[in-house]
Amino acid sequence: MAYSESDLNFILDQLSGIPEISHKRMFGGIGFFHQDRMFGMIGGGTFRLKVDESNLADYKTRGMTPFTMGSQGKELPYWEVPLDVLEDRSLLTEWAMKSVAVAHKSKK
Repeated sequence: MAYSESDLNFILDQLSGIPEISHKRMFGGIGFFHQDRMFGMIGGGTFRLKVDESNLADYKTRGMTPFTMGSQGKELPYWEVPLDVLEDRSLLTEWAMKSVAVAHKSKK
């Protein structure tokens, strides 16, 4: 789940309007957190946000796919963010805030 520093810096800049965001290296990638709850990740040069039934349609209607892990292809609730969303700071902030809500809701 590799990433580049330029990927990280770009995402941090795009998300700069959201307070209380942190990030840390995880399994060769980066996890993005809001108040210690993971809502996004970079891996393999791809930025993904956390998804549940409340925001799944946003991703499916754009043909995006979930992150799969391992040889058995286990799906995780992190879906690839479309390029047009990634490049539009206000739209990305909107999508990221939905994922922040998902992360807070799903915390056990």
